[in-house]
Amino acid sequence: MSKDEPGPGGHGHAEHGPLAPATGAATGPLMSSGGTSDPHWYKHAVFYEVLARGFFDSNGDGTGDLAGLVQKLDYLQWLGIDCVWLLPMYESPLRDGGYDISDYFKILPEFGRTADFVELLDEAHRRGIRVITDLVMNHTSDQHPWFKASREDPDGPYGDFYVWSDTDDRYDDARIIFVDTETSNWTYDEVRGQYYWHRFFSHQPDLNFENPAVQEAILEVLRYWLDLGIDGFRLDAVPYLYEREGTNCENLKETHEFLKRVRAEVDRLYPDRVLLSEANQWPSDVVDYFGDFESGGDECHMNFHFPLMPRMFMAVRQEQRFPISEILAQTPPIPRNCQWAIFLRNHDELTLEMVTDEERDYMYSEYAKEPRMRANVGIRRRLAPLLDNDRNQIELFTALLLSLPGSPVLYYGDEIGMGDNIWLGDRDAVRTPMQWSSDRNAGFSKGDPARLYLPLIMDPVYGYQALNVESQRDNPGSLLHWTRRMIQIRKRHPVFGTGAFTELNATNPSVLAFIREHGDDRMLCVNNLSRYPQPVELDLGRYAGVAPVECVGGVRFPEIGELPYLLTLPGHGFYWFQLPATAEQGSARGSRDGMPSYGLPEAGARVHATFETSPVSAAATRPHAPNHPVSTTSSIPAGVSPAFGDGASAPSQGSAVRAAGPPGPAAERTDRGGGEKGNGPL
Repeated sequence: MSKDEPGPGGHGHAEHGPLAPATGAATGPLMSSGGTSDPHWYKHAVFYEVLARGFFDSNGDGTGDLAGLVQKLDYLQWLGIDCVWLLPMYESPLRDGGYDISDYFKILPEFGRTADFVELLDEAHRRGIRVITDLVMNHTSDQHPWFKASREDPDGPYGDFYVWSDTDDRYDDARIIFVDTETSNWTYDEVRGQYYWHRFFSHQPDLNFENPAVQEAILEVLRYWLDLGIDGFRLDAVPYLYEREGTNCENLKETHEFLKRVRAEVDRLYPDRVLLSEANQWPSDVVDYFGDFESGGDECHMNFHFPLMPRMFMAVRQEQRFPISEILAQTPPIPRNCQWAIFLRNHDELTLEMVTDEERDYMYSEYAKEPRMRANVGIRRRLAPLLDNDRNQIELFTALLLSLPGSPVLYYGDEIGMGDNIWLGDRDAVRTPMQWSSDRNAGFSKGDPARLYLPLIMDPVYGYQALNVESQRDNPGSLLHWTRRMIQIRKRHPVFGTGAFTELNATNPSVLAFIREHGDDRMLCVNNLSRYPQPVELDLGRYAGVAPVECVGGVRFPEIGELPYLLTLPGHGFYWFQLPATAEQGSARGSRDGMPSYGLPEAGARVHATFETSPVSAAATRPHAPNHPVSTTSSIPAGVSPAFGDGASAPSQGSAVRAAGPPGPAAERTDRGGGEKGNGPL
C-alpha cells in the first residue's frame, strides 16, 4: 500500500486531497483493539511520549521511523507502557518539528507510509498498547495547499480558510507566545497583499474557525485517522482556535462550542477513544476544557496540568511543599469521567508561562543559569540534567509523577536518565536520538553518523557509551529497572488513577504527605522534598489499628495509633504505603508467609533479603514507633532517627520497630530494579 492508497477506513488521498471538500462520512463505529473496551482506560494508563524521528531507525537513513518504532514495542511493553503518544507524523516541511503540517492525510515519507502506520497500530494493539498522536487544529504550514490557495485566490473556496486583515493592529490584547523569534502575531503576505494571523511561528498561519468549512475539514481529518484505528489525539494549542476583539483571544466560548462538537463526534462513532487537550492555562481555565461538570464532561477526556510541573521543581529546590500544595488547592474538581495528565518533561521547553515573574526568575537562577539553557519562556533541558543527575532526586520526582492525581506521561529516554545538548537550536536540545546501546550510533541507526537527524550526545556523563538501555537492562539496580518497578507497583494499585486525593497536614513543611483513596484501596505517600533527612508527624488517627505496608518491599510497619505517626525520611526519600482496610484484612490478603504481597516480583526473579536495598530510598531509614511523639523542631544530626537516637531502637507500647523487614515479602523482592539481569528486551 502506498502512502496515497486507502487505508482500512476506506479513505484514499484521492478523496481527501488537501484541496478536496471535506464532506466524507466516517465508517465507524470502530472499536480500538488496544485493550478492553473500557471507556475510561486513560485513567489507569501510563503514557509514553515519543518522537518517531528519535526512537529507532529501521532503514539506516539516519532518521527514526514508524517501522523502527514497531521494532521497539516489546521494550515499551516490558517497561509497562499503556499508551504511546506519537508526535506529529504528517507530511511537513519540518520547520517546527512536524507541528507545521502541509498535508493532514499523508505520512511524512521519511517516517514511512500509511501501511507502516497501520502496522504500528496493529502491533501495538496486539501488545495491549494504545497509540495516540497530535492533531494540530489551530494552524497549518504556510506550505499547505489550503494556505497557498487562500493567498492566491481570496475569492476562491479557500480564501476564508485563514485569518486575514488589511492592518496588523487587530487583537492587540493577545500575547506573543514565541517571544524569542516573533515580534508580532501578524505577518504581511506579499502575494495576497494582506496580513495573516499566527499565534506561533510566522510560517504557521492560523486557520479561521469562524468558517464552517474549516470546522468540517478538521473533523474529516479526525475521522480519517480514527477510522485507521488511532486511539485518540492530543489536541495541540486548543485555547487559540478563535479570535475576538477586546479579549486575549484565548479560552473563548466559541472554542468550547467547537470542542463539544468534536467530542460528540468521537462519542458517537469512536466511544473508546480519548481527546487530550494541550491548554497551557491556569487550572481555573483549564477545567473548562473538560466540559460540562454535571454530564461527566463533554469536551476533552483529559487535560495537561501545566502549572503543577514547574511547581514541583520549585518545591524541591526550595525544600518546601508549599508550591505543590498551593497549586493543587487551586485546582477545581473535574467531571467524573475526566482525568488530568501530569508530566515532568516533554518535547518542548519546561514552560514557565504559568508562574509569576519572580518565580520565573527563581527557576532561571536555579535550573538555567546559562542563557543557552533557555528558550522562549522556559528551560530547554531534560530531567536528569535539570536535577544534576542526582539519582535520589530523579526517583523522588518520578515517584511524585506516578502518585499525584492524574495519569503520568513519561518522556522517551527519561527512564534511563538521558541528557540533552544545549548547543543545538531551539528545542532540539531535548530531542536527540534514543540511546539503545554503546554500539555505533548508540544502537539507534546503522547509517552514517553524519546522516543522523541530530548528533548523538557524547559527553562523559550522558553520552551513549556510558548511558544506554542495554547497560541498564543488564543492571538490576539501574534507573531503568527502578522505573519499571515503580510502574508495576502503580498498576497494582488502581487508586493512583482513580482515587481521591487528600493532602495531610504534615508537621514538617519539607514533607509532602497525602492519601490516595478509592474504596478499600488506600495509599499513603510521604515525600521528603529536602536534601537532608527529615522527621515528620502525621495525623492518621482515622486509620487507627491499621498497619501500613510499604509497597516496594512488602514490609509491614507498626500499627497506627491515636497519637501522631512518626517517620524519618532520608534526603529526597519517599514512602508508598498500602493502608489495608484493617490489619486483619491486610493479613488475609497476604502472601503464603502471612504478610501482604504488595509489590512483589513475578516468580523466578532474583531476590535479596535486606530491607535497606529497597528501591525507595526512604526505606533505608528506620520508621518511628507511631505513639512516641517527638519535637520536629529539635536539632537532629543527619542520619540520626530522632525517636531512637543514634542507632538505638525502642519499642513503643509493646510495638517493636525493626530496620529489616520480616522474612516473607522482604525476602521475595528484587534489588532496586525488580528484575533478573538482562531480562528486558531492547
